[in-house]
Amino acid sequence: MSDWQLAQLNVAQLLAPAESPQLAEFFANLDRINALADQAPGFLWRLQDEQGSATKFRPFGEDVLVNMSIWADIEPLHNYVYRSEHIVIMAKRKQWFEILREAYSVLWWIPAGTFPTMEQAHEKLELLGMKGASSEAFTFKDSFPSPEHSGAGDS
Repeated sequence: MSDWQLAQLNVAQLLAPAESPQLAEFFANLDRINALADQAPGFLWRLQDEQGSATKFRPFGEDVLVNMSIWADIEPLHNYVYRSEHIVIMAKRKQWFEILREAYSVLWWIPAGTFPTMEQAHEKLELLGMKGASSEAFTFKDSFPSPEHSGAGDS
């Protein structure tokens, strides 16, 4: 078992109010897509309330949704995002969310058995936006191995 796990955060700025007809399809599919993640190989944890949703968490503003989760490694998360039914929903994201020019998704390594805080996630997203991909904050396109494989350590 690895001493490190992959944390991820992505944010999405809504194009309309959450209860609007424009976003109905997105919210109608959210439980199904979350359940798909929950059952995916390599999935470990996701930010959620008692109802199993993260839509009530709005640390970046009332019109910004957040998704934060922990995975065993990059490959299982990549497979979920790009090789599952999740891709069908992602293909429609321009109907529901603003196209953000700044960083909106970030990956980073955390010690196994720990959980990222929203403050830490925000810092990682800002770091990625300011400095680009590094071993401290990266993307699928520019990923970095876990500290146990790189010889470095950063939580």
